[in-house]
Amino acid sequence: SNGGIPWFLGTSIVLSLASLIPLFKGISVESKSNGLMTSDAEMWNGRFAMLGLVALAFTEYVKGGTLI
Repeated sequence: SNGGIPWFLGTSIVLSLASLIPLFKGISVESKSNGLMTSDAEMWNGRFAMLGLVALAFTEYVKGGTLI
């Protein structure tokens, strides 16, 4: 068995193309930003998520095993 690789690739392609549709329609991120969901807030959320992943990987490296 191939382990579902074709399903993974197909799903990845479909979701990637679907995320480009607003770009093709000419909708900008700034035009849809309001309230708590601003492009600046999402940028900071992404940065903190990346820091969390790095901290998790570093902790697992120092500990010598998996944390979760």
